[in-house]
Amino acid sequence: MTTIVERIGTLSVGRVETVTAEELRIALFNETPQATALNTGTPTGFPRVNAYVLIPNETGAVVAVIKEIFIVRAKPGPGKHDEALVDIPFPARTVIAIPFGTLLREGNDGDGQPLYALERGVPVLPSVGDPVLLPTATQLRSIVEAKTDDRLIQIGSAPFAGNARVWVHPDKLFGRHLAVLGNTGSGKSCSVAGIVRWSLESAAATQEGQEAKPANARFIILDPNGEYAQAFEDGTLPVRRFAVGGKGGANPLTVPGWLWNGQEWAAFTSAQPGVQRPILLRALRQLRNAGSSVVTARSQAIRRYTGYIRKLEQLSADLPQSITDFPNNKNFGDLLEGLVGLTQNDEAVLAPYGADAADLLAAITAVRDPIERVRSSRQWASGTGYNNFQPNDLHAVVAQLHTIIDVFPIAETHGEISEDAPVRFDVGALPDRIHDVAMATGGQALNNVEPLINRVQVMLGDAGLRPVIDTEGAASLSEWLAGLLGPSEGAAEPLAILDLSLVPSDVVHVAVAVISRLIFEALQRHIKETNEALPTVLVLEEAHSFVRKDADVGASAQAADLCRQTFERIAREGRKFGLGLVLASQRPSELSPTVLAQCNSFLLHRIVNDVDQNLVRRLVPDALGGLLGELPTLPSQQAILLGWAVPTPVLVRIRDLQKAQRPSSDDPRFWGTWLGLEGAAPDWTQIAKTWEKPEEETHQAGSAEAAAGGDIDPEPDTA
Repeated sequence: MTTIVERIGTLSVGRVETVTAEELRIALFNETPQATALNTGTPTGFPRVNAYVLIPNETGAVVAVIKEIFIVRAKPGPGKHDEALVDIPFPARTVIAIPFGTLLREGNDGDGQPLYALERGVPVLPSVGDPVLLPTATQLRSIVEAKTDDRLIQIGSAPFAGNARVWVHPDKLFGRHLAVLGNTGSGKSCSVAGIVRWSLESAAATQEGQEAKPANARFIILDPNGEYAQAFEDGTLPVRRFAVGGKGGANPLTVPGWLWNGQEWAAFTSAQPGVQRPILLRALRQLRNAGSSVVTARSQAIRRYTGYIRKLEQLSADLPQSITDFPNNKNFGDLLEGLVGLTQNDEAVLAPYGADAADLLAAITAVRDPIERVRSSRQWASGTGYNNFQPNDLHAVVAQLHTIIDVFPIAETHGEISEDAPVRFDVGALPDRIHDVAMATGGQALNNVEPLINRVQVMLGDAGLRPVIDTEGAASLSEWLAGLLGPSEGAAEPLAILDLSLVPSDVVHVAVAVISRLIFEALQRHIKETNEALPTVLVLEEAHSFVRKDADVGASAQAADLCRQTFERIAREGRKFGLGLVLASQRPSELSPTVLAQCNSFLLHRIVNDVDQNLVRRLVPDALGGLLGELPTLPSQQAILLGWAVPTPVLVRIRDLQKAQRPSSDDPRFWGTWLGLEGAAPDWTQIAKTWEKPEEETHQAGSAEAAAGGDIDPEPDTA
């Protein structure tokens, strides 16, 4: 039986020559293996970059990971000098290793085998001359594998740790956000699909003593390229799919316009902050309040007339002392035009309330005729301007308005519904309401908002946008949330895949921002109602398109900024409400620094671009950034996992996924297509038809009228 000293001697591969707080310089012995070590009991590749070594000390053993291997020219040591020979330097192998943790002995298992545990941090650094050992297979597993309680989701194995299994705990992996970064073709999408699949499979398998059922988990994948549906079509996991128009049998993907807040509408319409934005927000507020109680509707109408009296009183301050021409005739004329439009608008708003608003409605109707007479008496024949008004004209209008506000006081209500409240309204009525608000505002407001009205009309008339934002037949807020967030009575599937590939570019940034914001706010309200979090994972593929550090050149700057701000807020605050982010991107240097800084775990695939590499190195804590020099040469399916989710940075080979379980992101096969062995002939007629009329894509084109290109305009599928 070997003693502990003899055992250490068999594992010794070198000695420490230089010690700093960041790294160790280790000289390897001449007899140390060149490529494969057998003295640990199993063949072990050594020396290797990203492999581990141990340096024993009084608390256990310092664990260091090899960063660099090189040869130095050294002279023979003491006692080996021959006077008859010339001293010629000989090659000596040297490694640079980064200390990062301490391996502690924790007793023995049931078979008497030693148990170890890794603790991050090095309380006692090695000293010069200390022996450097190869870790045994058991020690390697203790370094790489998580603690027993954390062995819940296996994502792969560690090639430099005897293929020890790499486990993660979902609380650590998702609770503090995960970034999956890597170039196209490095296996990034497969890793994301695998992590989601293995998480759900592990959760379903560990429901002890329960009947087999889907996990009570919530994964939502925002898929801009439509590649993840294929990865979950094998039927092993229950999935809810959403696509524009219900393409391919999916649920129709809708983001109803009445769910958008004021900021999102402003970004969508590119409303300018000077005049357009306030009028847009006021129009949204009026539309949301149109269906409120009669008390609120009456009070809002009376407040509007009170506001007009204030404006008229401001004009009266400029009245001349004598009865001469009224100098503010142009401003007064614009106010009268707006006032006439306001009375017409209020009649339409109050009419549905019937007898409850009949008295106020009659007073408003009675006021409009005298005001119209004053306006028409001073209007030019051409209708393009006004003659000079007289002071008594102003007094007459004010007197008429007082017949409303003096007789009908403002009732006490709970206030207006905000323009941000998710209250249903007719999105198609928005252009007319903007026009009415601009008319009521007076001045040059109508001229300033005409471009805004035109933009809204064009956008709402787009056949590609209509199925996404139209509210006709759309679900209620509770149904929309239940369908998206699940699992619920109506949607038991733990995974929702939102195919964004057919969402028009005009609205895709706003749609992603709205969906993400509503998920975040729904979880906030859930925790306020129940005092319990509802853990949810939001997966964003191609994150560099939606969370850019600067405005996207190809999209509206307002919409791109809005989307980035939404995810920055989720990254900062989502953990408190149970919302975890998984960001997948091939260009980390284009991502928002705020979002990246909030990610505590990283799965790094091959990254070739030097700008991206430098950014990633700065994100890695302590001195471990030097380990990422291998990123440009990593093969597909291999990645470096580091951060909060694992006790130590580890090179991991991601678990295999069957071909049917991989996202549809394979490289195109040019040669096979050129030879006619693969691919399909294009049907440009059908492509052009669905391109010109997107709403027809989900309908059967079997009728003679449709085949002949008739004027059939089928109703879009909405939900």
